[in-house]
Amino acid sequence: MFVVDTNILVYAADADSAFQAPCKNLLETWAAQSSAWYLTWGIVYEFLSVTTHPGVFRVAWPLAQSWRFIASLLACGSLGFLIPTERHAAVAADVFREIPHLRGRLLHDAETAILMREHGIRRIYTRDTHFHRFPFIEPIDPLARA
Repeated sequence: MFVVDTNILVYAADADSAFQAPCKNLLETWAAQSSAWYLTWGIVYEFLSVTTHPGVFRVAWPLAQSWRFIASLLACGSLGFLIPTERHAAVAADVFREIPHLRGRLLHDAETAILMREHGIRRIYTRDTHFHRFPFIEPIDPLARA
């Protein structure tokens, strides 16, 4: 079980990226497997934000095109979503106590990390080095081996 972060989705979608082929292949592999892999709705909305923003995505997509990319993932039977449970506030409080320096943009990553802890998932495929700040997370850069 693992989570796939926004940047892996963005690379898979970006035809101009040197990382498109390996990231697209990873998504296709994960989509074909029977074991579970996960996203969060925060990751989905961040993907939508990045791919539709002309100042961020080289050739911004219309929202419908970005949503079609996500919809193709949603059709995958092994994809699940991490959502807050009744324990979410307590898990968040524990993380904020353990890592008191979190602030600003790190809180988006903290939401993902908190959901992962809440659901007992340690591994995240990402190129975002901020996840190394969470000692209970195992960030894996799938392109470091490529």
